[in-house]
Amino acid sequence: MPSAKTVTANFFWRFFERCGSQLVSFFVSIILARLLDPTVYGEIALITVFTCILQVFVNSGFGTALIQKKNADDLDFSSVFYFNLVACLLMYGIMFFSAPFIADFYHSPHLTPVIRVLSLTLIVSGVRNIQQAYVSKKLIFKKFFFATAGGTFGSAIVGISMAYMDYGVWALVGQQLANVALGTLILWATVRWRPKLIFSLQRLKHLFSYGWKLLVSSLLDTAYNHLCQLVIGRIYTAKDLAFYNQGHLFPNIIVTNINASIDSVLLPAMSAEQDDRARVRTMTRRAISISTYVMMPIMMGLAVCAEPLVRIILTEKWLPCVPFLRIFCFSFAFWPVHTANLNAIKALGRSDLFLKLEIIKKIVGLIAILLTMNISVMAMAYTLFVTSILGQIINSWPNKKLLGYNYLAQLKDMLPQILLSCFMGVAVYCIQFAELSDVPTLVLQVVLGITIYAILSKIFKIESFCYISNAVFKVINHKK
Repeated sequence: MPSAKTVTANFFWRFFERCGSQLVSFFVSIILARLLDPTVYGEIALITVFTCILQVFVNSGFGTALIQKKNADDLDFSSVFYFNLVACLLMYGIMFFSAPFIADFYHSPHLTPVIRVLSLTLIVSGVRNIQQAYVSKKLIFKKFFFATAGGTFGSAIVGISMAYMDYGVWALVGQQLANVALGTLILWATVRWRPKLIFSLQRLKHLFSYGWKLLVSSLLDTAYNHLCQLVIGRIYTAKDLAFYNQGHLFPNIIVTNINASIDSVLLPAMSAEQDDRARVRTMTRRAISISTYVMMPIMMGLAVCAEPLVRIILTEKWLPCVPFLRIFCFSFAFWPVHTANLNAIKALGRSDLFLKLEIIKKIVGLIAILLTMNISVMAMAYTLFVTSILGQIINSWPNKKLLGYNYLAQLKDMLPQILLSCFMGVAVYCIQFAELSDVPTLVLQVVLGITIYAILSKIFKIESFCYISNAVFKVINHKK
């Protein structure tokens, strides 16, 4: 059973790993966006619709099943490893032979070789997946830090070099392949676990009985999340898709950092405590309070500062992505709430409930997309915000019975952070009326936003602020 100190330390390692990698990726994406035409980004987005869906089968729910299972051993891990490897080879074959048809669907025959090369990430991910599950199971997230750092820096060099040499879309392909390959090699070198020459179909069936529901849930979620891209790429233009995706990029980088940190550490920690419902409830409440305390002001600040930020970083040619950026900021602000609720459900072994929730949410989302797809890209973006709020309520519903922690109680825990963030957002937004140039406007907005939020947190003694402060001081004092 992991101690609070172990959980906190692993959260920080995971958080620093995500922050570091995404910060580097962010600067790389800025350089590439300035070097490459928006259409290039749109073409890559068209392909990743399919690779991301197949990536779900790579994970297969087995990784989560290994983490959730209390006594998972080498036989379990090895069986899943060999199954994943074979499955990934089959999926790559599907993408290889389907490439011409996918390219024709988008009326872009030149994408055929791009699809075939980029799909190699599926095979590499199959090798890495079980190593990741082992790291999560053992709560040794320090290993992730070095693997991700190596992959991120190496792929940055590859992507930028190829962009400068005018390789166009192949610069983005090279960057993605290098990232996955280098990260996998480093993780393989630093994690001691190796697959043994053992295999059990019975163990695989047992893990699949839990994992298949998560597989279908993840498949529904991924397909739905990329459905908008598929529709935009088919009905509208590659540039429209590029602006939509670029608006998604900024808030997604931040959400990925925080959410992945919470998700990776919270599930194994909760799974270890699954027999103690009160303890799981406490962990869920703490995760919701802290994550929204961090996420809310960042998303609010990013939405308010969107226009000068895009103009400074990406140049005027990317300004059409600003409205999308703001919509995604408000959609993602509550994302860790989804994660905390769903992790509690998974940790308690209720993957059946998890699947039911996904089906309900995706039916609602699909109806929203069908109603707006022929109106405009912006209308489709707004539906994501609405369905995100509805999804938050739906995800919390089972925990009313499982943990005695309903949505109203969760909203009460989030309310201080929401109010502080809204007040901060209004104050920061007013700076634009000073009509300064972009750089001083952005600097003033960031400094004022952080100052207001920190001071108000201390004045009103916000619980999450006190908890984070104490945790940071403990880590610093421990190192001393």
